[in-house]
Amino acid sequence: MNRFLLHLFIISLFVVEILQSVQAENFPKREFRGVWIPTVGNTRFQHMTPQAIQQEWSAMLDTFQRAGINAVMFQVRPEADAFYPSKIEPWSRFLTGEQGKAPNPVWDPLAFMIKACHERNMQLHAWLNPYRVTLNDKEKLSKMNKKHHRIFIKYGKQLYFDPGNPESWKIVTKVVADIVTRYDVDGIHFDDYFYPYPIRGERFNDNASFRKWGKKEGFTKNERDMWRRNNVDELIKEVSETVHRIKPWVVFGVSPFGIFRNASDTPDGSGSNTHGLSNYSDLNANVLLWEKYHWIDYVAPQLYWTIGNPAADYATLIRWWSQNTYGTNLYIGQSIMTFQAKDLKDNTKTQFAAKMRLERETPNIQGNIWWSGYQLAQNPFGAVDTLATHYQRYPALIPLYPSLSREAPQPIHDVRVTLENCHLQIRWTPVPAKDEMGKSSSFCIYRFGLNEPIDLRSGSHIVSIQRDTIYTIPNAQQRSKYVITALNRLDNESDPSTPILIGE
Repeated sequence: MNRFLLHLFIISLFVVEILQSVQAENFPKREFRGVWIPTVGNTRFQHMTPQAIQQEWSAMLDTFQRAGINAVMFQVRPEADAFYPSKIEPWSRFLTGEQGKAPNPVWDPLAFMIKACHERNMQLHAWLNPYRVTLNDKEKLSKMNKKHHRIFIKYGKQLYFDPGNPESWKIVTKVVADIVTRYDVDGIHFDDYFYPYPIRGERFNDNASFRKWGKKEGFTKNERDMWRRNNVDELIKEVSETVHRIKPWVVFGVSPFGIFRNASDTPDGSGSNTHGLSNYSDLNANVLLWEKYHWIDYVAPQLYWTIGNPAADYATLIRWWSQNTYGTNLYIGQSIMTFQAKDLKDNTKTQFAAKMRLERETPNIQGNIWWSGYQLAQNPFGAVDTLATHYQRYPALIPLYPSLSREAPQPIHDVRVTLENCHLQIRWTPVPAKDEMGKSSSFCIYRFGLNEPIDLRSGSHIVSIQRDTIYTIPNAQQRSKYVITALNRLDNESDPSTPILIGE
């Protein structure tokens, strides 16, 4: 009998462990939940007052907060311009209608978005397009951009900074340094635009810069693409070093086109089983090299295809990228509108569940970035509701970046429970620190039942991630046990506080 009870006890422990593991996977404690807010091509802002724009963005952020979003990629440099006051580049025409024309009254969209995101405990990543100067050849350049005309290359109807001219790298890096120095951003973000997407029948004319620099660097005429990839490598490396030198807690991430290389185009067949444009061959973006050398802190390939797409299958690509991270954080660029495609096994359902299951179950994937914010804010086919009530029901910490820092703040102290206006509140004090990595920038509050064991592995116990040092306990949670951890700028987590018992 005793032996039977012992076996039963061991089995019960095993079952509990499995259930806890499953729960941790269903509600991850750490997950990047980003969203892109593009400004390129937007002609509405020039007809809106600053107050109207701010109200629109604030309403969007409120919707994102309800959906569990914890990071915003805000486009601040759509075409060699600025959505913030700059002495380096002109005001964006997408804000005022004319490049170089300041808003009236003058205001700072980037500063507004940083403050608004941080108030909602969301990260703000400043999103830049590195090379694009204009979208069409009819645009008027400001005086600030005309002075760079000698290093522009026209391709199709667009102007680009010449990626092969080192002066272009210096300009982009200077812009990045200015943003990181002056603004409290959490990240710098590039998307998929490096060398331009190819136009059939037209060559990108960088002959002059190849003659001047390519040959000098030892590249032959048959190695033009190799030289081009090296140019982009140099930019990525310089930006990475600049960001981390100025503020080591600011991350640098890239969201490349979804196909790195097709298997049919690689000598060893190591590319993905796809048939389409590729980063390596067409855009000259050697993304895996950036991962290997840790020049980027996260990669978010844009997998905007459906499951079962014959040329670029979502399931094939998500698995391929998961096997090629080289230790770099991997987030998936998701197009919310493709989630309403019909499920291959049941045409009465969408692909929402299947895509999210692949994202959560495939190793090495640590989150998503949703395209686009404007679409998501409209709650298409109930997408926000689905995220809010199911997949992103509980708050999540940002994934760790161990290659940047493992330092965590000290645990909080002076924890006390007070009664304010008939509401119980937990208050605490963070431990001061001299360096930024040791400082407590936010706090994670976990809730458990009074008799429930404390297990910080599952996100299902997180009730709040906040910058405030006061947590008001909802009436429905007044027979509970709480623990609080301190987080630094990279969401590295301190040891938990002593449990706080409420209503025992």
